[in-house]
Amino acid sequence: MKIAIVQFPGSNCERETMLAVKRAGMQPIEFLWNEARDKLTDMDGYIIVGGFSYEDRSRAGIIAALDPVMQEIKAQSEKGKPILGICNGAQILVETGLVPGLENNKLAMVLAENKRVAHGKILGTGYYNAWVHIRLAKQYQRNAFTRAMSLQTIIRVPIAHGEGRFVMSTALWQEIEMQGLNVFQYCNAQGEVIDHFPVNPNGSWQNTAAISNKAGNVMAIMPHPERTLEGDLIFTSMRDYIAAGQTQTTPPLYYYPRPTKLPAYQKSPQSEECIVELMITDNQALTVQKALRQLGLPVNVKRRVHWEIQGDKAKIAQIKKSGVLYNERKEAELHAKEADGLSYLVRSKEDLLGQQKLQTLQDHFAVEGINSIQHGVLWHFSSETANIADLIPNILQTNIIHNSYAHDCYQYIA
Repeated sequence: MKIAIVQFPGSNCERETMLAVKRAGMQPIEFLWNEARDKLTDMDGYIIVGGFSYEDRSRAGIIAALDPVMQEIKAQSEKGKPILGICNGAQILVETGLVPGLENNKLAMVLAENKRVAHGKILGTGYYNAWVHIRLAKQYQRNAFTRAMSLQTIIRVPIAHGEGRFVMSTALWQEIEMQGLNVFQYCNAQGEVIDHFPVNPNGSWQNTAAISNKAGNVMAIMPHPERTLEGDLIFTSMRDYIAAGQTQTTPPLYYYPRPTKLPAYQKSPQSEECIVELMITDNQALTVQKALRQLGLPVNVKRRVHWEIQGDKAKIAQIKKSGVLYNERKEAELHAKEADGLSYLVRSKEDLLGQQKLQTLQDHFAVEGINSIQHGVLWHFSSETANIADLIPNILQTNIIHNSYAHDCYQYIA
């Protein structure tokens, strides 16, 4: 059984994954994103490995999700072949819409920034590396990756990610739970599902560690089963699924996301904006630009950091000098308006970064009289060969600058 080990620039878990595949009695075949896609058609299964594809630019998994190779992965998934996405691979599967698998693979959820919560208090955010326990959910789906396990199986596995928190609408969650697609949950060593840190290491909805599609042949899992012998059960399950030769055509989930209209950004009269741009090359903007051009959209992309500070305006100069909002050695405040093009402001719905910056200013710089600090990313698009207004619908449809389950996006007029 030949298993493609799919790697993008920045992937770094290929060796552990290949060893796990070998232990399960299958043959790992390395596949780089820029190889001929015909090579994938001969494979019996696929694993998209962990790491930091494209340095998580824009957000984790989105650039790789838009790579042409994922169209071939989608085509193979429709044949019933097993596809496993681990950590960054899970983020890629979610951003492609292969998980949870709505009609036409519409985007349905997000793997948002970690949030370590205990008894209602946020203890930390961002990257977290630790050993955790996972178990099958009580109504789990017996699929391509669970055949060798039972409800009594508890696996101790490592996690290592910054954006691993499953977030979705309540309506979608109800269908996922009913179908048993929330395959694995974080638990303690005794198998108890406790929804606070450290049992739930990233604040994921209902302790969710892995979600599959309805057909059961595609699964996105955030922990790293390839890094421990205890995780081999997932790979032997994958082997047995291939050996059984069972494929089925399954209709997509019923959930249908409602289209959202982007509102115009309106600054509060009591607040002041601070727009910051890099004085060095902005690799994030260049990567987004290259990805869009690869999709046939002739755009130029600029990216800035946007702060909105509400409160005593006399304190704002002090805030800027503190170095908390930006580093004057490599960043500068932008004062000039763009001559052409269109801009969009993207903000995290929870804005943990803005909250952290305000707390830092209060605790370490004794800044008072500031009510809130909001963080956002300001994306600017222009084109030398096309009307940018005609290109914008297609740009936004890629979801490359925001995921509506984690972010709010606004039309920005300076």
